[in-house]
Amino acid sequence: MSLAEIKQAVARLPPQELTALTTFLVQLDNSAWDNQIEADSASGKLDRLFEEAEKEHADGTLRDWPED
Repeated sequence: MSLAEIKQAVARLPPQELTALTTFLVQLDNSAWDNQIEADSASGKLDRLFEEAEKEHADGTLRDWPED
């Protein structure tokens, strides 16, 4: 099934099924994101960011996370 066919089928879904599909896709995307973060962390790709944050904390220049 092509992406175009999937899009056409999704466009025909009743609202309740569209909501269920949306929930499924968000959960799938979140799981993929979590797996990527875990893999990046295990491989050391995030070490530089942690080191930078630790240095800023030690220097007193670490900023709070924006509320927005």
